[in-house]
Amino acid sequence: MTKPPLSAAAHRIGIPLLRSFWRVRSLGTHNVPLGGPVILAGNHTNFADGPLLYAFCPRPVHFWVKQEMFTGVLDPVLRGIGHIPVNRGSADRGMIMDSLTVLRAGNCLGVFPEGTRGSGDFSEVHNGLAYLAMRSGAPIVPVACLGTGERGASIGALPAFRAKIDVVYGKPFLPAADTGTRTRSAVTDASRRIVERLTAHLHEAERLTGRSAAPAADLPAADARA
Repeated sequence: MTKPPLSAAAHRIGIPLLRSFWRVRSLGTHNVPLGGPVILAGNHTNFADGPLLYAFCPRPVHFWVKQEMFTGVLDPVLRGIGHIPVNRGSADRGMIMDSLTVLRAGNCLGVFPEGTRGSGDFSEVHNGLAYLAMRSGAPIVPVACLGTGERGASIGALPAFRAKIDVVYGKPFLPAADTGTRTRSAVTDASRRIVERLTAHLHEAERLTGRSAAPAADLPAADARA
C-alpha cells in the first residue's frame, strides 16, 4: 500500500492544531517501532481519542473508522489519510483484508479494540485484533489516552478547552506465535492475553501520569519526540 497522499500534511498540522485546544503531552513514543508492521491498540472513551493517537504517533497511522463517517466531504479526507472504513454491524471481511494489506506493506494500523466509545478500560476487546496480530505477525503497541472525557462520552462531549490530556504509548508485544491454524480457541486465548497486557498498560499509564492523585505539577515531562 502506497503512502496516503494527505498523511504527511495531516501529521504536520495535527500536533499544533490539537495543542491549540488542549494541553497534550505524549509519553513513550519511543516505544513505537519506526519501521515494519505494527498495530496501535488504544482505549476509547471520547471522539477526540482518534485524532490524538493519530497526531502524536511518530509515524503515519491507518486507523479503523466507522463506515458512517465516510460521507460527504469527510469521505475523501479520511481515505486520503489512509483510514479504513469499518462496518460495525456485521463481520467485515473487507476491513480485515484492508488491514492485512496495510500491515503486509510494513505500515502502522491503529485500532480501538473495544469497537466503540465506552468504558475505556479494555474490558471488552473483540477478537479481530488477536486475529490480525497472529496472521500478520505485527507487534501490538498499547496506547492509553487519559483525560479526554467521562466514560462513554458522546461525540458532542469533547474535552474542555485547555484540558490536560496524556497519550501514553507502551512497549510492543506479541500476543502469540502464529502456528497457521488460528482456531477459534487459539484466537480467544490470544485475545485474553491482549486484554491482560492492555489493561496492565492502562494501569501503568495512570500510575506514571498520576492522573488519579498527583497534582499537575508532578506529571513527568513529555517525550522529547512529541
